Amino acid sequence: MTTVLTPASPLTAADRCDRCGAQAYLRVVLMSGGELLFCAHHGRKFEPELKKIAAEIQDETERLTTTPQSATDEER
Repeated sequence: MTTVLTPASPLTAADRCDRCGAQAYLRVVLMSGGELLFCAHHGRKFEPELKKIAAEIQDETERLTTTPQSATDEER
């Protein structure tokens, strides 16, 4: 998918997939205005159709495979 170079804001746990309600990792800004949010599963499933109607696609699915940094002694 095409990733937005300067996303408006990062997606949070409060952003939910419009299809199933799971946490959203993709924001699709439509050429006609408005936006759609999708989980990684539905983003992949609908990718060919979304590319046809999207002005921009913000893809944060890489967050699913990255491991968070452990807290250092100073942060604890």
